[in-house]
Amino acid sequence: MGGEQKAPSGTPGKSLPFTDKQLIDAVQRFPTPFHMYSEDGIRSTCRRLKQAFSWSPSFTNYFAVKATPNPHLLKLLKDEGLGADCSSLAELMLAESVGLRGDMIMFTSNNTPINEYQKAKQLGAIINLDDISHIDYLHDSIGLPEFLSFRYNPGPRRAGNVIIGDPKEAKFGLTRDQLFQAYTKAKQRGVKRFGLHAMVVSNCTEPSEIVATARMLFELVVEINKACGVEISMVNLGGGLGVNYKPDQAEMDVESTAAGVAAEYDKVLKANGFGAVRVVMENGRFITGPNGFLIARVVHHKNTYKNYIGLDANMAHLMRPGMYTAYHHVTFVPTPPEALPKDTPKKRNLFANKDDTPADAVGKSMAVYDIVGGLCENNDKFAIDRPLPSVPSIGDIAVIHDAGAHGHSMGFQYNGKLRSAEYLYKVDPATKDRLVFRRIRRGEKYGDYFATIDGIWPGVKMDLPMAAKTLLAIAGAGLCVGAGMLLQCRMAAKQA
Repeated sequence: MGGEQKAPSGTPGKSLPFTDKQLIDAVQRFPTPFHMYSEDGIRSTCRRLKQAFSWSPSFTNYFAVKATPNPHLLKLLKDEGLGADCSSLAELMLAESVGLRGDMIMFTSNNTPINEYQKAKQLGAIINLDDISHIDYLHDSIGLPEFLSFRYNPGPRRAGNVIIGDPKEAKFGLTRDQLFQAYTKAKQRGVKRFGLHAMVVSNCTEPSEIVATARMLFELVVEINKACGVEISMVNLGGGLGVNYKPDQAEMDVESTAAGVAAEYDKVLKANGFGAVRVVMENGRFITGPNGFLIARVVHHKNTYKNYIGLDANMAHLMRPGMYTAYHHVTFVPTPPEALPKDTPKKRNLFANKDDTPADAVGKSMAVYDIVGGLCENNDKFAIDRPLPSVPSIGDIAVIHDAGAHGHSMGFQYNGKLRSAEYLYKVDPATKDRLVFRRIRRGEKYGDYFATIDGIWPGVKMDLPMAAKTLLAIAGAGLCVGAGMLLQCRMAAKQA
């Protein structure tokens, strides 16, 4: 990509796919914090995965919508041949909104209400059951589909990881005994075609773990056929392909992973006459994670028992570090005076001594800092004891790497913090050195935060949401709008 460089400010380990100037131009146009995703990077990753599994002509990756649930991104991914892996009604609606239907949607959920199964069935989605009791639940309520898949939890037969957890403790999937019972029962209830799924590890960067999952599932295909007389036509390996969040961590070798899966496919399935089984995956993090960034600014320095660098972003914009103590690399980009916000204080470095050296770094190779947000929670930290080669000044830009999955989607509104805007960018093909941005989600306003509160409260301005304005415009044009929706819009307009 144009403008690629090593991490600015001497920050070791991670490079950025844009220059300092391109980033500074962006923060002058868009208020921080915001999320930005590389269209070029996402497309390249999709094509790399497809090429790696090209030995399997029917291979499909069902993008895990929960990773980055935005229809603009889903449309881009659909154009690249990806399906949608959905876990809820909202995610099914998003998939439908970009024209995905039928076997291009995988519905893998848990503790699922019947209306969500009903929507999945209406769309013709592949329903992947997580609970043996849901065979009767579907049969008695909406009827079983012709194609049914089951999620397997191997329990003590496999080890999980920090994100998925110990399979014995995980709430997901059927036990081995339940799995065999489920296929027998579903066949008796009239199901014609079957799939098999497992998700044992998440964010895996070791190919052997994915290959081990493939071997386990392929062997089950043969065993289930012998025991139950059921032919499984699709195996879903899950979405375990991971991201090298740490600078010294090796990138996931997707080519070696695919080759290992191919070898097991030949050894187990083809050798036993099951060479027509379709192999699929449901990677989300691997597709968008490394191609997304959370952009923030340094707003404060604080020194007590530790040194703190405060950002205008917080855990509500990226929950993973606080929830999982997950590592995200942070690159600080120095900002020239002309690009600073107007409210930037004159004294921009409160850690520096008279030589402008980090006070705690005197006589040491590097000082350490906690990089934090402004929530009233002590786990609102992007980094703990993070060594930095130099102190970022107040007003400088913070780029939090690998925030393109499970970032914005896990956002929340504690302390009334508002969720940020999302932008899709790509390199201008004409100039090769300019970034072209497209907003794909506006940032929330306080009117959005207060919009669901009943009544009118002095001092709380309830802005008319954009959707309500649009519907009122449609109604004003004489087009059809439901009476209930129109009434809500008019009430919102009156309150605004």
